[in-house]
Amino acid sequence: MVLPCLDEAAALPWVLARIPRGWRAIVVDNGSTDGSPDLARELGATVVREERRGFGAACHAGLTAATADIVCFCDCDASLDPTDLLPFVREVHEGEADLVLGRRRPRGRDAWPAHARAGNLALARMLRRRTGLRLHDLGPLRAARREPLLALGLSDRRSGYPLQMVVRAADAGWRVTEHDVPYLPRAGASKVTGTWRGTWQAVRDMSRVLAEPPAPTPAPTPGGTTP
Repeated sequence: MVLPCLDEAAALPWVLARIPRGWRAIVVDNGSTDGSPDLARELGATVVREERRGFGAACHAGLTAATADIVCFCDCDASLDPTDLLPFVREVHEGEADLVLGRRRPRGRDAWPAHARAGNLALARMLRRRTGLRLHDLGPLRAARREPLLALGLSDRRSGYPLQMVVRAADAGWRVTEHDVPYLPRAGASKVTGTWRGTWQAVRDMSRVLAEPPAPTPAPTPGGTTP
């Protein structure tokens, strides 16, 4: 379980208490100043330090540090419950899908600001035109096998990382599925979509990813073949 973290001390106890039994929590500290790394260690998580700022940089550092066959990603702000990943992992493990995403369903008016929701919807439509995938959300809750993810050669280290993962998976012929998950009001202020400026930056990063041409030689699918 990869948990990118930047000043999430208020949320860490809630999040780490919900890590399914037997799973390894990897908290990737991306420059916290509120004691998050020490707290995560006290709560039993493995802590990885990523000096380069950026959501993608933190996620990829966690992916690299992971050792399990299946890797999950989840925000560390208490907006998403890690236990919701259990059916995602079963679906990947049983070979029913290669990448499983969570479609966020807000619980409460403050869970997902209107500007962030609008930006996400626009990007989902752009993704559909680019790949044909009929997804409704590009949220952070997801599961896939580690080695095939690394083989995708993900290069974005900012807000475009989650989208680049989906685009390159689609180009490689992966089976991508989506399931509804509750989306709760986060603890603290969002570093990406909490403001119009942050949302605009995220949309710009993701638009750049969508403008990339398809890879000439797709990465192998998790089953070991190329389309």
